[in-house]
Amino acid sequence: MQKTSSRLLALLSLLQTHRDWSGDDLAERLDVTSRTVRRDVDRLRELGYPITAFKGPSGGYRLEAGSQLPPLLFDDGQAVAMAVALQVAATDTTIGEDATRALSTIRQVLPSRLRQRVDMLRITAVQPSENDSTSPGDPQLLMDLSNAIHAHAELRFDYDQDQTGPAERPRRTEPHHLVTWRGRWYLIAWDLDRDDWRTFRVDRIRPRTPTGPRFTPRELPGGGVSAFITGRFRGTDGTTTDWPCHGEVVLNLPATAVAPFARDGIVEELGPDRCRLTLGSWSWTGLAAAIGRSDTDIEVIGPPELTNAFARLAARYADAARITHPPETQVTDASGSVET
Repeated sequence: MQKTSSRLLALLSLLQTHRDWSGDDLAERLDVTSRTVRRDVDRLRELGYPITAFKGPSGGYRLEAGSQLPPLLFDDGQAVAMAVALQVAATDTTIGEDATRALSTIRQVLPSRLRQRVDMLRITAVQPSENDSTSPGDPQLLMDLSNAIHAHAELRFDYDQDQTGPAERPRRTEPHHLVTWRGRWYLIAWDLDRDDWRTFRVDRIRPRTPTGPRFTPRELPGGGVSAFITGRFRGTDGTTTDWPCHGEVVLNLPATAVAPFARDGIVEELGPDRCRLTLGSWSWTGLAAAIGRSDTDIEVIGPPELTNAFARLAARYADAARITHPPETQVTDASGSVET
């Protein structure tokens, strides 16, 4: 019986790889006869696993999705990965409670050696600031949007753009994808009235029912959801993930001091205390401000738009300094000395 149980688990593990297996292949992998494979398949079916047989030279088997959830089999790595993923999901305000309950269920059936590994990892959720009272979107709303996406049904909804002014007229859209970005849910949709792609925050959507007519999905720019949403949040039309503004400067700092703060920029060492930084941003002013945070002398290599942005920022900062501290006002710097 011990040998049979182990063989059943091994057979189930093979079938869960989501591929078709011939009877001969399974027999060879398990080191048994084809007749034994057939008997073991029947035993798994009795346990609730929906295994179908297909015709062929040697016949074959496939584990299908069933109407009921039978016992699942995970190896050590899969079990730990699922527990870690559920700990991360438990920090989400949308599905955190369900993820916590699922983690508790899985933890109870983990072997002690795996439970100890999982218990060594503790993830603490950092709650949003008090003035950020918006929620990422409730589960029912996410399900409603997902249903419209999969049904290819036009979706009308009220959308509170800035949550301060009067609501606009209902938006008419062709919903395409739900994505998460930095803790929030977004709906990617084709806006029928604006004839363009739009990205909507889910927590500001109030769907209207019923949904509209069916539509044929359009091809999303950029070649995929990830590229499109990355491009949109970088200020492009979604067809590229490149920043719309790129600049190159030389900083009087070691490359090792700049690299941790360069994000997706390129840092090249020019000497012990000098480096070249190539960085992108959504605007030239934003790029100049980001580089200015390095708090060191800056030599602009190019392009001219970046030089002009530094000039505009310098003028604004000078005006701000004059307004805040008129010439006759004494100013104490960080070292404690007094300047007039």
